[in-house]
Amino acid sequence: MARRKRRTSPEVPQSIVESELENPFFYIKNHRLTEKQKSFAEIAIDPKTKIMLINGPAGSSKTYMAIYAALRLLAQDKELELLYVRTIIESAERNMGALPGNADEKFNPYMLPLEDKLEELLKPSDHQRLFHEKRIEAMPINYLRGANWRNKLVVADEAQNFSFKELTTLITRIGEGTKIFVCGDFMQSDINGKTGYRAMCDRFTDPESKKLGIHTFRFGIEDIKRSKILKFIIKRLQETN
Repeated sequence: MARRKRRTSPEVPQSIVESELENPFFYIKNHRLTEKQKSFAEIAIDPKTKIMLINGPAGSSKTYMAIYAALRLLAQDKELELLYVRTIIESAERNMGALPGNADEKFNPYMLPLEDKLEELLKPSDHQRLFHEKRIEAMPINYLRGANWRNKLVVADEAQNFSFKELTTLITRIGEGTKIFVCGDFMQSDINGKTGYRAMCDRFTDPESKKLGIHTFRFGIEDIKRSKILKFIIKRLQETN
């Protein structure tokens, strides 16, 4: 069966974002998107988009939307693979010390946000099959040097805990057929002020970057869906900063 020809226009109709895919390799659960999320998905799914630098407070759907967009693309092209990247920095004042096991076992606790989003968006059988086929994988950011990504959908999470050097390593791995989604929150950092995320985002806010497919996207307090009290907490914390 012939593969559906990809859309090349940046003006993706709203309906295409939430509609059922034609002949997908797996199905994504239908979750109704807000207008802001639809705007994000339009940019993310656009073939001209290469990198998205996404900022927003906790609970504003940064990671959810990056995984959602990546799965939409993954479901249409069997050659693509999803790679989830995180730092092993702990979001706590005191760490738990070295974890037991091999490298994969040590990294497993840091994959929980990915697992949560996949459980929300996929049937368990598809979730397990994609991992078994190695179409979805995860790795720490410090394992990236020397990599050359082709046909990858990369979701880098908790980017406020990446240094500028690590972010440089991340985005310079990009190769043919690859998209990179970088998710972070300027308010949160666990590396004592050494975050490079805001500085990296500031490098690519100009029209030339957008023309070449590098976009910055911001979710705000109004986009928080986790709970009403979280909106209040984030607003109060921003007022005191």
